[in-house]
Amino acid sequence: MNVLYAIQGTGNGHISRARDIIPQLQKHCKLDILISGTQSEVALPYPVKYKLHGFSFAYNQKGGIHYGKSAKDNFSLRLMKEIRDFPARNYDLIINDFEPVSAWAARLRGVRCISMGHQASFLSEKCPRPEKRERFGEWVLRNYAPGKEAIGFHFLPYDSFIHTPVIREEIRSRTPVSKGHYTVYLPAVKDQRLISLLSQIPQVEWQVFSKYVRKTEKIRNILVRPVNNTDFIESFVTSEGILTGAGFESPAEALYLGKKLFCIPIKGQYEQQCNAAALRELGVPVVQKIDNFTLSYLTDWVCEGKSLQVDFPDQTEKIVAAIFEKERVSETVSSVEGERIVEGERIERGNARIEGMNSRRY
Repeated sequence: MNVLYAIQGTGNGHISRARDIIPQLQKHCKLDILISGTQSEVALPYPVKYKLHGFSFAYNQKGGIHYGKSAKDNFSLRLMKEIRDFPARNYDLIINDFEPVSAWAARLRGVRCISMGHQASFLSEKCPRPEKRERFGEWVLRNYAPGKEAIGFHFLPYDSFIHTPVIREEIRSRTPVSKGHYTVYLPAVKDQRLISLLSQIPQVEWQVFSKYVRKTEKIRNILVRPVNNTDFIESFVTSEGILTGAGFESPAEALYLGKKLFCIPIKGQYEQQCNAAALRELGVPVVQKIDNFTLSYLTDWVCEGKSLQVDFPDQTEKIVAAIFEKERVSETVSSVEGERIVEGERIERGNARIEGMNSRRY
């Protein structure tokens, strides 16, 4: 069975999750991998057959989406050409983690496509949403990378097709400890803005992972480090707490490890607003932006904040196996139905011959 696993390469969460899903998929099929998007700092240790530009959001340095640059980078003939030229019919099944090129190519060519990822969970109305819903944001979640079926991941199993997060083995296998520092990953916020804020809480060390630096630099009580998967995991697992956006993978891993967690969603990214609503329900402190009040909230969190631990059982192997078991059942049913159709047609032809002979006899 030829299967394509298509991964959104904007940000690191999709790639991190893929590192654990790919080995399970390879047990059941001949697998090719596609990545589209241009902003991931995490490498994928598997051969990638297709590397496409796709559709990537650009961020400003104030914690929000840069709509002008996003439009300039994406709304061009390149995306349409990638969809048109992608050989979707080479595959019996496409498993899609919010990747638009293969999803739309599959829809246009009638190829079966399963949406499997965090964004797929928002097809359910039972998932938490912010008080003010955004029509465009809801439309994007449903139509950016459409599939005929959905397997969702979220902080809680809000619906029958939603599972708890895939926690990568690099995190699951570690025993969390605290060395007292706080790990920070807010790639949409300018380093200087973070340094100005965090230096006002000097009683702790902040380890800021930045996509804007190439070497580690110490600035007062702040260690600014380039993004590196190994270094980030070490800092993450040994931290006292995590300051990050309201994405999915990093908050989920913090909850799994029982780390203190504080989230600042990316302004203008509706999915993160939805995640923020879910995290608030779990008791995680969330602020919408960095302003004059953020210092007070962060200081209280450092001094008095409590950790929250959530058990996320390892279901990856079971979820992937269920996909292919369903495929085998479907193929068996199709084969039986095909045999019945052929047998029915044979009987009809036999009856027609008999009726013809009888009509000629009389």
